[in-house]
Amino acid sequence: MVEWRRSDGLVPYPEAAAFMEARADAIGAGRADECIWLLEHPPLYTAGTSARPSDLIEPDRFPVYQTRRGGEYTYHGPGQRVVYVMLDLNRRGRDVRAFVRALEEWVIMTLAEFQVRGERRDGRVGVWVVRPDRPRGAQGELAEDKIAAIGVRLRRWVSFHGLAINVEPDLSHFGGIVPCGIRGHGVTSLVDLGLPVTMNDVDLALERCFEPAMATATLAHS
Repeated sequence: MVEWRRSDGLVPYPEAAAFMEARADAIGAGRADECIWLLEHPPLYTAGTSARPSDLIEPDRFPVYQTRRGGEYTYHGPGQRVVYVMLDLNRRGRDVRAFVRALEEWVIMTLAEFQVRGERRDGRVGVWVVRPDRPRGAQGELAEDKIAAIGVRLRRWVSFHGLAINVEPDLSHFGGIVPCGIRGHGVTSLVDLGLPVTMNDVDLALERCFEPAMATATLAHS
């Protein structure tokens, strides 16, 4: 059983982190079901285990929280659907790469519900969209913007942290960091792409696409 939680207000980051820690421990001990938590945070930056100080451009702009998830700096704030995944990989296959790829597939399948083509890029974490409406790069390459970030942590093969999809955040807030340490690319959202999508629309798509996406991890592990 997977419990789906949704918080309608802005959840303080320390509160969310404490919940995830406790729930992951409970799942690992067999005292709680797996959990997916849909929420929004007030504006803040988080630093993963690979975060470089030079990528924090404006350290006083928003609160900065150190985490032990994978990845570098990222932004969370209103208009961004944060999805925390507390899942037991002891039952789903102890394959970290397959699990991360399944999370990417979950985002890609969710975006496809809105006729948006999300893509992976080698060496660039997250999910990307091609922007033919933007100026091309110096070598004539098409512009690409990041629409979703992924960063997870495992404890005794139970995951926490997760992913974030930009629905309608203030994209200027990403200017205080180098998102995920990746320079030379922009950030976008579903609304920035011209789609009148609500947070509830995204939540429904996430629920529809969850099991098919997780099945890709199971297939990879087998």
